[in-house]
Amino acid sequence: MQGRPSWPIVLVAAAPLLLLVVVLSIMLVGSSADAGCGPGGAGVTIDPSSVPAGSVSGYSGEQLVNAAYVLKAGKDLGLDVRDQTIGVMTAMGESSLRVIDYGDTAGPDSRGLFQQRANGAWGSYEDRMDPYISSTNFFKAMMKIPNRESLEPTIVAHRTQRNADPYHYTKFWQPAVDVVESLSGVDTGLGSGAGTGACGDLVPGAVNDHGWASPGAGPINSGFGMRLDPVSGAYTRLHAGVDLQAGGCDGPIWAAHAGKVTFAGFFSDGTGAIVVDHGADVATRYLHMYSSGILVRVGDEVAAGQQIARVGSSGHSTGCHLHFEVQLHGKSVDPQPFMSAAGITLGS
Repeated sequence: MQGRPSWPIVLVAAAPLLLLVVVLSIMLVGSSADAGCGPGGAGVTIDPSSVPAGSVSGYSGEQLVNAAYVLKAGKDLGLDVRDQTIGVMTAMGESSLRVIDYGDTAGPDSRGLFQQRANGAWGSYEDRMDPYISSTNFFKAMMKIPNRESLEPTIVAHRTQRNADPYHYTKFWQPAVDVVESLSGVDTGLGSGAGTGACGDLVPGAVNDHGWASPGAGPINSGFGMRLDPVSGAYTRLHAGVDLQAGGCDGPIWAAHAGKVTFAGFFSDGTGAIVVDHGADVATRYLHMYSSGILVRVGDEVAAGQQIARVGSSGHSTGCHLHFEVQLHGKSVDPQPFMSAAGITLGS
C-alpha cells in the first residue's frame, strides 16, 4: 500500500512501553490508503431444484428457478451478494428472467437470460441458452469492470452489457433484491436504496491528526479482561476487546487506522468479523456483523475513518454491538490505553 512503510519491530520488556512505542511510530510515520468499499456480504445460494412455489415481486416459476441459477453461478465464482443481485437485476432487465430463444432490438442473434449475442464473446448458442453457463459468462465479463464496487448497479450492468440506456436497469434493482432475499432467506441489507450508489449511504468517521479514528460510537458496554461468559453465564473467560454500543443495529463501524483487510467473513462459531493489518505487527479486529454488514473484502486497502461495516449481533453475542480488539504481535491487548496513546478515547 502506498505510504505504508515496513516499520521496525521494537522489542521492549515492559508491555505498556512497547505499546506506546509502536503506536507512536505509526503516528509519526503516517499512512494512506485507497478508500474502496462495496456493500458485498458473503455470496448466497439456493438449489435451483428446490425453489419454492409462489411469486416474488411478480416473478414466479421458471423465472425464480433461473434467478437461482444466476445466484449459483455467482456463488461458484466467489462473488458477493451485491454482485449476485446485479446479475439477477440484469437478467430481469434483459429477459424478465426467461431463457428467450429470439432476438431483440439490439440484434436478431440475441439469446438467453442476458440476451447475449453470437459475437464470440458469450460462447455458443447452447451456452447462451443455458441459464447457469450464460450467468457464469455474464459474471466473468462483469468482473473485468474496474472498481465496480464503487459504481451504481445499473452502471455495472450497462458497462457489461453495453445497453443503450445506462439507467435501464435501475427499476429492476429492488425486485432483484426481493427475489435474492426471498430465495436465499438472507437479509442482504441492499433494499430501500442501500447499495445502489457508490458505497450505499456510508458514514465517514472523524480522523485525528495522527491518522487514527474511533472504530465506533460509545458508550462502552464491556471492557477488556476476564468476565463471566455473557451468553451462558457458566464460566469465566477472557474478553479480548471492548464492546461499544456503536449506534446499535446497523450503526457505522470505522477502520481505526489505515491498513489492509486480511479477513472478512465468519469465524467457525458464526461470528462475523473483519481483521485489518496496520503493519508493525499491529492489527485490529471488528466483530459481530451480519453478512450484509461486512462492507469490505480481503485484500482491500482501507483508510482511517472509512466505514467498513455495520453493527450486528452474529455469533457469540447477546445483542447488537461492536466488539473491537487490538492485537500486537498476534496477542490481544487492552484497546483503551492503546487507542488513548493514539489520541482516541473509546466510548466518547
